[in-house]
Order: sequence, then structure tokens, then C-alpha cells
Amino acid sequence: MIHEGLARRIGLFDATMVVMGGIVGSGIFVTPAIVASWTRTRAEMLAAWMVGGAAALLGAFVYADLSRRRPFAGGQYVYLREAYSPLWGFLYGWTLFLVIQSGTIAAVGVGFARYLGVLVPWISPTAWIVEPINVSADYALSLSRQQLVRS
Repeated sequence: MIHEGLARRIGLFDATMVVMGGIVGSGIFVTPAIVASWTRTRAEMLAAWMVGGAAALLGAFVYADLSRRRPFAGGQYVYLREAYSPLWGFLYGWTLFLVIQSGTIAAVGVGFARYLGVLVPWISPTAWIVEPINVSADYALSLSRQQLVRS
């Protein structure tokens, strides 16, 4: 017998790893420095991580419940389409494609280039291909090897 549609072959471990990959991703290499710069003490930094972890856990619970109630392929698109209207699902789908996913890919590229520059000094942010050209007092145009790698 041939079943049409998507095969449901993802188990608990697989789903957990997909969620962990989405939460941790490459951000774990970039965000600790940002969080540390915004907090004054270690306790504040740990509290910020704990609040963020609790928010992520609550979000995971919400998506787990939504996926149990609406077991269709499409994720957030389906949830928005059925909860509000097809317009909101459509707008979310295009926003995801044009803004959200492309921004995430750009952030991964920046993180990759930054850490590659630490490992390979030839790819540093000051290894200029085009020296900085001052456009104004606060802005300059330039091109470094690190910028070229993250492109």
C-alpha cells in the first residue's frame, strides 16, 4: 500500500535535536559576549540566560501543543493560517523567506567569519582589500578579507 503525503518518521530524540539545533545554533558562539556586555555582574548574566532559557522552554511547550493539535506540515504557516486567516499565513511565509531566514543566515556568516579570523589571522577584520575611505566623521567604506569571507 502506498501512502501519499509526508512520512512521519521523526522520533522524540530527532525532534529534540532539531529544536536544540534551532535554539543553540551558531548563536551560542556570539551571544555570550553580547549578554556579558549588557550586564554588570555574573549573577545578572546568569539570570539573563535563565530567563531566556525559560522563555525558550515555554515556546517549545507551545509549539509541542500546537503540533499535537494540528499535525500538518507547514509549522507556523499552518498555525497562523488556521488561527487568523490565510492572509497571515501567507505574509508570515514571505516574511520568513525574505527577512527572518536571510537574517539568520547572515548572522551565521558573521559568526563564522569572526571565528575563522581568530583561527586564521590572514582573515582578520583589519586585513584590508580596500582601505577605509572616510565618507563622514562617523562612517567609512572599506572591504576586509573577513568581510569577503562572510559574504
